Amino acid sequence: MSDDLVAWAAQLAQDHLIGLARRWQHVQGVVQHAQQAAGIVDDSDLLLSAAWLHDIGYAPSICRTGFHPVDGAEFLRQQGASSRLCALVANHSCARVEARNRDIEIDWPDEQTALRDALWWADMTTTPTGETTDVRSRVAEVRERYGPDHVVSRSLVDAAPELIEAAERTEKLLRG
Repeated sequence: MSDDLVAWAAQLAQDHLIGLARRWQHVQGVVQHAQQAAGIVDDSDLLLSAAWLHDIGYAPSICRTGFHPVDGAEFLRQQGASSRLCALVANHSCARVEARNRDIEIDWPDEQTALRDALWWADMTTTPTGETTDVRSRVAEVRERYGPDHVVSRSLVDAAPELIEAAERTEKLLRG
């Protein structure tokens, strides 16, 4: 069943994101990073599935609120995904900070586990074109792309300490 979950997630992501070239490249890079962390989490198939699906809310056919973590999680709920997978997508990369700044409610709890940290690490160490970077460089790249006054930039600056801590916890587990 779990191998089926990863295959299902990969196919769903491909079906909805392949037309968004840079987003698709990013997602594939995030999955590659998540594979590196698969041995340090309690459910590697769930980590890989969340990596495939974390940005599915960007797909025009899925976008409802304009906030991709919530749009993606709601879509996945409608597809029958587990509440844990929906929660990982809804909360990826400290999304609650941006949700608060957009006055959007996240209905799923943030599990604050090594798996959650590994997903955040995989996302925040992958460039928009799927290459490897570090968290601080990724935050800087997003700020430059959106501009300092955009809600995404402001939120990412506020979330940066938590993102860095999650990445450091993951990297420590990977070394250990």
